[in-house]
Amino acid sequence: MAERSLRGMSIGAKSLESDSNVEFAERNEVAYICPRGHKTILPLSSEAEPPKEWECRCGQTAKLATAEDEEPDEITKPTRTHWDMLLERRTEEELKELLDKRLQMKREGWFPDYE
Repeated sequence: MAERSLRGMSIGAKSLESDSNVEFAERNEVAYICPRGHKTILPLSSEAEPPKEWECRCGQTAKLATAEDEEPDEITKPTRTHWDMLLERRTEEELKELLDKRLQMKREGWFPDYE
């Protein structure tokens, strides 16, 4: 019976493919350095434009190692918050009056309680 048994390989144990006659795409190694000093080296395609920033393993934003040679980023305006936009429409005194009015309406039962 042993002579008749089929011999084979277990599924997924080994691949029958080989790397012969395979040409890999050209790659460049790009280095990124975060503010904490971690260095990350990534293999990227030579045709691809490497991004200027990459997220480091510590969560910080790492800059391209050669980016120090370039000119600094443009100065941008600070982000406007909801409070800034609200103050463009109303003064603080008007907001206090509105708050007092709404609190009084709540006490009088104009708004239902959500629990």
